[in-house]
Parts: sequence; structure tokens; C-alpha cells
Amino acid sequence: MYEFDRTDIKIVNFLLEDGRMSASEMSRRMGDISERSIRYRIDRMIDDGVIQISAVVSPEALGFNIKADVWLEVESDMILEVAKKLAVFENVTYVACGIGQNDISIQVVAKDTAEIYHFVTEIVRKVAGVRKTTTSIVPIILKDVYQWRVPERIAKELSESKTTA
Repeated sequence: MYEFDRTDIKIVNFLLEDGRMSASEMSRRMGDISERSIRYRIDRMIDDGVIQISAVVSPEALGFNIKADVWLEVESDMILEVAKKLAVFENVTYVACGIGQNDISIQVVAKDTAEIYHFVTEIVRKVAGVRKTTTSIVPIILKDVYQWRVPERIAKELSESKTTA
């Protein structure tokens, strides 16, 4: 497990705010760390697989104004196979396997609800192993996965555990 400190958390949150923010700008805002140290920390977090820096495309900007969450019940011995098949579709933005009522969760983007309907009824439901689907149109997303921030409490917990050890 990667051991975050307060500086790492600030750096990650700056990058989430603006993935192109320079190390010099971060250094200026933080005031107590050099640009070189920030660049080193970013490189270390990337190399350790803690963060990745990439572009996030807005489906709406490309005309994909409708999003839907689709939950699938799948034959138990075919869950991973079905999930991998669904992951290759261009309009599927998220695929996850779960434990509980549903075996697979996907998010689909489309230009209209008719496109969602067609994809779920004519494509997803016809994948071998799919027993049942439940679809929900998602009109508003208040927080997406790429907006998640590292909780400040992680740095506090780490510093407290080091002082008591």
C-alpha cells in the first residue's frame, strides 16, 4: 500500500483540479516544497501505479447526451466472459463485476433513449449467459469517479500511526 502524506494528497488534488498544472504552480501554491520535489513525487506516484494522468472526454461534447446504468444477472460460470464481451463496445464507458444482487454493472452512453433501448434489448440481452437486465437512465451525475479526492484523514491516520509505532 502506498503511504500518502499531506504533500502527496495536495499534489494529487491539484492534478485532479487541473491535470496540466505545472510543478512550479503547485510549489507556488504550497509554498513549502520545491518544484523539483513535486516532480519527483508525481513521477514516483505514476511509477508505483498510484495515479495516472490522462484526458477525460465528455461524452456530451460528442453528442452522447444520454447515460444509462445497466445491471446484469449472468450465469455464474460466465460472469467474467460476459463482462469482457461488454467492455469492447464503444458506447460502454464502465464495466464492473460485483457480488450481490447483480453480477455485472455497465454504464452506456448514447445519443438518445432509443439507442439505449436498442443496445440493451438487441445486444446486451442477447449475449450468451445474460439472464436479466435492469436499466436506469441517469439524467444527472453529481460526482464521477475521476472527481474523487484522496481523503485528508488518510494523511492524519498515517502520521498518527507513525508517532504511536
